[in-house]
Amino acid sequence: MSKQANPTLIGAFVLGAVALAVITTLLLSGGSWFGQRQQHVLYFDGAAQGLQVGAPVVFLGVKVGTVKQIQLGLEEKSRRFLVAVTIEIEPQVVHTRGVEAVDLRDRATVRQLVARGLRGRLRMQSLLTGQLYVDLAFHPDKPPHYVGLDPNLSEIPTIRTTVEELTTKLEGFAIDKFLADVASISAAVNKLMSDPATQDLPKRLNATLHQLESLATHLDARSKPMFKDVSQDLIAMRKALEGAQAAMAKVETAAGKVETAADKVSNLASPDSKMVSNMSRASDELANAAASLRRLTAQDSPTVQNMNATLKEISRAADALRALAEMLEEQPDAIYRGKHK
Repeated sequence: MSKQANPTLIGAFVLGAVALAVITTLLLSGGSWFGQRQQHVLYFDGAAQGLQVGAPVVFLGVKVGTVKQIQLGLEEKSRRFLVAVTIEIEPQVVHTRGVEAVDLRDRATVRQLVARGLRGRLRMQSLLTGQLYVDLAFHPDKPPHYVGLDPNLSEIPTIRTTVEELTTKLEGFAIDKFLADVASISAAVNKLMSDPATQDLPKRLNATLHQLESLATHLDARSKPMFKDVSQDLIAMRKALEGAQAAMAKVETAAGKVETAADKVSNLASPDSKMVSNMSRASDELANAAASLRRLTAQDSPTVQNMNATLKEISRAADALRALAEMLEEQPDAIYRGKHK
C-alpha cells in the first residue's frame, strides 16, 4: 500500500507558491500597485510612428512614468488631427529636503512647471528599432500652446522636434527653382571647362612659372653686386650720420653758450640790476635838468625878464655910442670945445 500524502504539507507548498508569485509580481511591477499615479495628456502635431504604449516618460533624463494610451484627436478650430498621448507619472519621483515636496502628479505643480518652461516632445530611443519616448524638459524660449480637448485631464504643452521643424521649413522651400538653378550653374561650369581657352590655361601657367624661375635666377645673379653697392651706400650714410651727430653736438654746445650769454643779458636787464638802477637815476637827473631849463627859458621867468632888461640897456648904450660917433665924425673938436648946438 502506498503511503497517504500529508494534506498539511501540500497546503504549505501551495501557499508558498502563491506567496512567491505575489512577490514576483510586486517586484516586476516596481511597487506600482501600492502607489497612486496621476495621468497627464500631451498633444503632438505630427506622426507618432514608433511610439508605443508602455514607452518611458523621461524628465531631465530620469524615467518618471510611462505611456498609457495613444489616441487620435481633432482640434475644432483648425480642424487638424493630433496625436493624444496619455502618460502616467509615478509617485515620489522627486526627492527634496524641504518641507513642501514636489509632486509631478499634482495638476497645480505641473502648471507651475509649465509656466517655467516645461514642454514635452518625442525623441528616439534607438536608431535601429525606431522606437520613441516622451521627453519632458524645460524650454522657456518656446511659448506654451494648449489644445484642451479634454478639460478633465492635465495637459502639458508640446514642441516640435528638430526634424519636424526642419521638415516644416523645407515644405515651403522652392525645390524646383533650386534644382533649376543648380542645373544652370552646372551647365555654365561645363561650358567654361570645355572652352579651349580654359583647357589651355595649364600650359600658360606652366610657361609663366618657367619665366618666373628664369627671372628669379637672373635676379639672384644680379643681386650680389647690387647688395655690395647697397652695403657701401649704407657705410657712407653711416659716416654722414656720424658727421651730422658731431655737428649737432657742436650746435648744442654753441646753443648752450648763447643761452649763457642770454642769461647774462637777462641778469643785466633785470629791474633790480645795478646797471638798470644807474640808468634810471641818470634818466631822472636828465629829466630834472630839462625841467630846470624849461623853467629858466619860460617867458615869465625872472632870468628871461632880467636878460630882456639887460638887452634893452645894452641897446640904449649902443644907440648913445652911435650918436657920439656920428657927432665926433661931424665935429672932431667937440671933445675939447663941447657940443655945438
